[in-house]
Amino acid sequence: MTPDLHTETLMSSTPAGPAHFDDDDYPAFTMGRAAEMLGTTPGFLRSLDEAKLITPQRSDGGHRRYSRYQLRLAARARELVDQGTALEAACRIIILEDQLAEALRINDQRQEQG
Repeated sequence: MTPDLHTETLMSSTPAGPAHFDDDDYPAFTMGRAAEMLGTTPGFLRSLDEAKLITPQRSDGGHRRYSRYQLRLAARARELVDQGTALEAACRIIILEDQLAEALRINDQRQEQG
């Protein structure tokens, strides 16, 4: 059984207190660990950074650190690229999907309030 990203946060080498366990934006994963979890290379993750799909935070030593949210975006990019979509197009698709999901969430919130 493959652990989910929540479990991975608990097992990560980053000292994360309980407040970070459920934080999708907490940069808990090193580039090497993120690449391993996604079954890809660090170069692929760097290319997503260059394409401005994900911008990982940097540790004090300058190393890239990824959040669970960023790993989900990277996994979606890998899925599209594996299906033959060009990297730049895959990144644009994911950005648009993310914007649509956010707009729908906001719309639902407004409907519940009004």
